[in-house]
Amino acid sequence: MRPGATVSRGGAGSRTAGEERALTSVAAGERFDGEQPADTARLWHVTLSVSGRQAPLPEVRRALEQLAHDHPFLLTSRYAVDHAEIRYWEEARDLHDAAAVALRLWGEHRQTAGLPPWEIVGLEVIDRATYHQRVAEGYGPPPASPVGIHPF
Repeated sequence: MRPGATVSRGGAGSRTAGEERALTSVAAGERFDGEQPADTARLWHVTLSVSGRQAPLPEVRRALEQLAHDHPFLLTSRYAVDHAEIRYWEEARDLHDAAAVALRLWGEHRQTAGLPPWEIVGLEVIDRATYHQRVAEGYGPPPASPVGIHPF
């Protein structure tokens, strides 16, 4: 907010022209009445997209197979010479924790699994209920079947 600006706490029409209003948010980890306790782990569906310079397909496949071995919750991976998509379930306290783990996954396993030096270009983390709702409505990702590593 700019210095000297005032904020009215009245109704929607109580601000004067040019007056700014304060924004409020819920702090990470805060819960509303009736929600699960903050220390209860939940399941999150993660889709991680990576891309970069071309790499030989057999090497990409072998690296993703090793990642699946190292990270047993991996559901499915799709890959091409210059990009890949990894889908899996993560157990975490909240979305922030699940996203933090997902953002570290590629880098932390890059050396041990021999993953290409690609960068993360996309991340989606949704809770279990949202995942199942999307699938039921026909616009979410289909259930990972068959599980495994497949070319695009």
